[in-house]
Amino acid sequence: MPSGVHQVEVGLPINKVWDFVKDMDNWAPLIPGYIQHRKFSNRQSTWEFYSNIGFIKKKISLMVTIKEWIEPTRVTFHLKGLNEELSGGGYFLAEAIDKNKTGITGFIEITAGGAMGPFVNTVLKSNLPKVTKEMAIAISTKLEELNRI
Repeated sequence: MPSGVHQVEVGLPINKVWDFVKDMDNWAPLIPGYIQHRKFSNRQSTWEFYSNIGFIKKKISLMVTIKEWIEPTRVTFHLKGLNEELSGGGYFLAEAIDKNKTGITGFIEITAGGAMGPFVNTVLKSNLPKVTKEMAIAISTKLEELNRI
């Protein structure tokens, strides 16, 4: 299954990281290709992205279902394509390094189905690590910006 994982450190206590991450409105717009998201409940939402992976350029709609919120360390989620045969999941993990430093890990895995699935999965394998890295860096940068104010 194509996947990406990236770890960063932020100079903030874990509770400040959790305060930001527990509300998807704070970080959803930081995901590469973000168009919009709509929450139906605290655990279910739709997300729209502009995909620019290789020569695949299109709008992707995903149903995101939160499987667990474990304060202050972990959010896991399931992904299901609404306009494409995509499925997968991922997690956000925060680990206290010390009282003023937190390690953040983002992980995403997505598999494409259908006739084009094998080709799309090949493209995803090379691009998901980059997207995951961009997302983790954007979240850590935003966290540090907000806490300088």
